[in-house]
Amino acid sequence: MTVPLSLLDLALIGPGETAAASFAASVTLAQRAERLGFRRVWYAEHHNMAGIASSATSVLIAHVAAHTERIRLGAGGVMLPNHAPLVIAEQFGTLESLHPGRIDLGLGRAPGSDQKTMRALRRDARSAERFPDDVRELQGYLGGDSLIPGIEAIPGKGTEVPLYILGSSLFGAQLAAAFGLPYAFASHFAPAALEQAVAVYRRDFRPSAQLEAPYVIAAVNVITAETSGEAQARFYEAKRRRVQLLFSGGRDLSEDEVDLLLDSPAGTQVEQMMRYSAIGTHDEVQDELRRFTDHARADELIIALADTDRRLGLRSLELLAGAEAVLPG
Repeated sequence: MTVPLSLLDLALIGPGETAAASFAASVTLAQRAERLGFRRVWYAEHHNMAGIASSATSVLIAHVAAHTERIRLGAGGVMLPNHAPLVIAEQFGTLESLHPGRIDLGLGRAPGSDQKTMRALRRDARSAERFPDDVRELQGYLGGDSLIPGIEAIPGKGTEVPLYILGSSLFGAQLAAAFGLPYAFASHFAPAALEQAVAVYRRDFRPSAQLEAPYVIAAVNVITAETSGEAQARFYEAKRRRVQLLFSGGRDLSEDEVDLLLDSPAGTQVEQMMRYSAIGTHDEVQDELRRFTDHARADELIIALADTDRRLGLRSLELLAGAEAVLPG
């Protein structure tokens, strides 16, 4: 089965690095992905996380778009309850006006942060309950048929920036199906409901002006190397980085402390989070991606490069691009 491949760039800030270094690396990654034929690169909104630089998602997209030519770029995603729909319509309407035909807008309803940060964002704890209404309001602005009389998104009106619903539960699947929108499942870190959510989405999908038939994007972690042993060693380091990022409380942990975390329930949780991972040589990764595509009933895969070292991540991307049976022609 042949499906397109895309990338999720987590815009990681490495130890001792600056955000500027992360942004430069994001440009390099997108340029390489463009040359290799990947369909799109998405960036996720996170706040108050020392290791992630993609908090101002639309600004990062603008920067990368100015340094690439063809590849689609977008939010994977904007956490819509953090924002007024009009502001997001204006931001992405601006991006689409500057880079026509290249901009995607993925939408999630999670905070992208902790409770304290949520308050700093001036977010109402009940704002997630308005997510379906906010999606409809945003659609109206981008389509030129505003739901609020006298209010237009300028720029934004008539740009028809394509919307995607992101999720890791049945809620997102049901909403995407009801609204006739593509559905992107975060199986690279929240795999539990993948099969059920995709089944519900495909069963209940209603065609819309944007989309005639259901379209599923599923996320998967990837490390490609010259040997299986090297890939597995790098995957182990990726799990160490993940457990430190999620469970260190912002502290720099010693090697022994990270090892203890890996042997604790936190390590078990990371193992479960990274269940869907294709790790190995080019051929092994290609086979695993085929199996995962069938398992997820996916129309497209979005790859999260799991390497902690960016240079190794770029090499992994190069090796992955040799998977001609997976990449689009």
